[in-house]
Amino acid sequence: MAEISHRKARTIIAKTLAKGREMELKPLSVVVLDSGGHVKAFEREDGAAPGRFDIARAKAYGAIMLGMGGQAQMARAEAQAYFMNAVNGVYDGKVIPVPGGILVQDKRGNTIGAVGVTGDTSDNDAEAGMAGIEAAGLAGQP
Repeated sequence: MAEISHRKARTIIAKTLAKGREMELKPLSVVVLDSGGHVKAFEREDGAAPGRFDIARAKAYGAIMLGMGGQAQMARAEAQAYFMNAVNGVYDGKVIPVPGGILVQDKRGNTIGAVGVTGDTSDNDAEAGMAGIEAAGLAGQP
């Protein structure tokens, strides 16, 4: 099974944070999970609230466990709230179905992990995360 490398995870984080600064976003927190939902790397900018790790992880965890990015999860939650409530029951409340949770794929289209970004608006979080993923030479499903 293809996995995201530590080097690619660090690149994603560095470039996501750089994009956030370029966009003048609030301080961000970024987590990269492997394809099994385990933390590969995490960073929280100075000034970001300490609870942001859990939010970033929940955004990414939903993406990897459901095989869909945060935008698709949010659409599903709006259309079928009962489904996302059930999912959160299955995953012990560890899913936040909003933009900023991004499924990561390699050049062959294999899912190799997920990124969770939090700190600004969910849409801005997703935009910064996509920039980080693309800078690492990978593809994302926001």
